[in-house]
Amino acid sequence: MSYSDFGKKFTQSSGIVELMNDLGEALSINPDMLFLGGGNPAQIPAAQALFKAHLQSIIGQQSQIDRLLGNYQSPQGDPSVCDALASYLKRNLGWDVTRKNIAIANGSQSAFFIIANLLAGQRGDQETSIHLPVSPEYVGYADSGLSDNFFSASKPTIELLPNRMFKYHVDFDHLDIPMTAAALCISRPTNPTGNMLSDTEVEHLNALAEARGIPLIIDGAYGLPFPDIRFVPATAIWNNNIIMMLSLSKLGLPGVRGGIVIGNQEFISDFNAANTVISLASGTLGPMLLESMINNNDLDQLSNSVIQPYYQSSSEFIVAEIQREMSDLPVRIHKAEGAIFVWIWLQDLPITSHALYQRCKQRELLVVPGEHFFIGLSDQWSHKYECLRLSHAQPRSAISAGIKILAEEARAAYRDR
Repeated sequence: MSYSDFGKKFTQSSGIVELMNDLGEALSINPDMLFLGGGNPAQIPAAQALFKAHLQSIIGQQSQIDRLLGNYQSPQGDPSVCDALASYLKRNLGWDVTRKNIAIANGSQSAFFIIANLLAGQRGDQETSIHLPVSPEYVGYADSGLSDNFFSASKPTIELLPNRMFKYHVDFDHLDIPMTAAALCISRPTNPTGNMLSDTEVEHLNALAEARGIPLIIDGAYGLPFPDIRFVPATAIWNNNIIMMLSLSKLGLPGVRGGIVIGNQEFISDFNAANTVISLASGTLGPMLLESMINNNDLDQLSNSVIQPYYQSSSEFIVAEIQREMSDLPVRIHKAEGAIFVWIWLQDLPITSHALYQRCKQRELLVVPGEHFFIGLSDQWSHKYECLRLSHAQPRSAISAGIKILAEEARAAYRDR
């Protein structure tokens, strides 16, 4: 079968396709696989119980069942959900928003596809791009553009920390934003590294974006205001120049595919038009669960007392396991400041991170090779091929077993060079 340029682009091998194929194999086909790859959240019993209670409340009322199953929602999403979320954001964060600043989408991945291609790509004879102030960034961005040269990026500075840790920072001294940049984009906390850009860094990036007349996209799938998986102080920052993306997946609801976009009213109106063409309407289950949790004052309790402590504890556990099992190897761990991953740097690794991933996969351990995450960097920076992303959302027994195998395979790679 012959495909269009679009078909060729979106059927080729890519980092996100490889990652999701591995995820599907580990969760559905081969349950014995040690799954330290992928972004599937943990199934936390207290969170699951809360979701069950709210779902039972919804299906206990015929009017709610009709709303859940029998009606298309408006292009923007259910107005009552948008009103509840706007009230929550105004009350808790002081954001000046109404329902007209909010749109519902079928997951933040599809929302980003629309946002990115509304802003960047071919504009007549000019190619415009999304600029990533810090690369590595989320692998799911990499192939989302409909045109070539869709992303540009800047290298971070690397701060070496005690106890074989390190941390990325925005390199403002060398932040070269192309004149063709149509937006800046960050995830906060960052997938894959768990890095939490400081309030100062975010405000500086927004000021640079405003000065250029372009928006700042903040992907808050793991961050503020919910599910708030962060282990350091931070402020939820939004204004009319910021396009904020939120997700229900990392609350523990990846199956409902619920994404949220918050922006100025003109942009949200345009987003809704594009989303209607692509999706017609968004699903209702995730938004109705969110509305129920907001109206019953359960959302912050879930984020702050259940989800955040769970992942902070699992993050500390996996870091300790890496430091113990890999103490004889030249490994540094990115300072864990949020999200559900740790990011490790195997200095002077004699094989690529993808080759190490393949070796681990042969032993039924899934990790994610770091080279896929350095989006927009075209040079052969050796650091790109020396990093791995590891998830700590699995049971501790799986984490321990997985780190042991990883240590053995890394040790063999250094020994065999």
